Amino acid sequence: MKPIFLLPLLLTLAACATPARQSGQLSSYDGLTVKPGAVRTGVAVRQDAAGLAAVRRVALEPTRLADAPQTAWLSPEERMLLLREVDAQLCFELTERYDLAPATGPADARVRAVVTRVAPTGRVGSVASAAAGFFIPGPLGLRAPGTTGGLSAEAEMLSMDGKQLAALTWNRDAQPIGTDNPSLNRLGDALQFAEPFADMAAAAMTPPEMKARPLPQPDPCAEYGSRLRVEGWAAQFATGLYVPQMSGAKAADANAQQAPEPALVVPAPR
Repeated sequence: MKPIFLLPLLLTLAACATPARQSGQLSSYDGLTVKPGAVRTGVAVRQDAAGLAAVRRVALEPTRLADAPQTAWLSPEERMLLLREVDAQLCFELTERYDLAPATGPADARVRAVVTRVAPTGRVGSVASAAAGFFIPGPLGLRAPGTTGGLSAEAEMLSMDGKQLAALTWNRDAQPIGTDNPSLNRLGDALQFAEPFADMAAAAMTPPEMKARPLPQPDPCAEYGSRLRVEGWAAQFATGLYVPQMSGAKAADANAQQAPEPALVVPAPR
């Protein structure tokens, strides 16, 4: 068990998260309000509950990558890997609430997201962290400061006539003391944070009175692989590391892996 005196430090670090700087990629930032009590995460949200109540069927646009210094270091393969994981998680979360429309089919609203910042995970420090976790087991992991990664992203739901029904900006960095898993992949932390980003984005796009519904069958998100990634959990248990090859979204197809297309990039606002 790790020393209990580390807990106050963890809580201090968790309280430091602030919403990401607005990128200018959303249709509007009016009315965004900082969400209090979001542990380890900085979030600002806007929701039109009345407008969302009329939505039953949504179209999900491919996630984009902001053209900014905070994303310029990514290789084409890394861009594809990250964007596909965000797409997968948004698909998983939204289809728990809405019917998914084809990209060109009729819909009540469309959802768009943009990754605005990616901080790399330190691979050397991750090896040391995994070793420390093996010899000093416990609920909290220790990671070398300065080697933790992060993710910032934005999302919005728009009615088909362009009215913004919901929006959020989201920011999270892995903590030196906490439950974020180290990784030998420099996208390790960013990939892990795709799920909590998508979860909070979908929550912002859900009217308060909406009830939970069973998952649709067949799964409209099947192209991304299983929603339950048992192999990834097994790899983390065995090695103490997050392994994207076993934990992330299934690749689009073999051809895409051999010759990946450039990721969609949106220019930075001038």
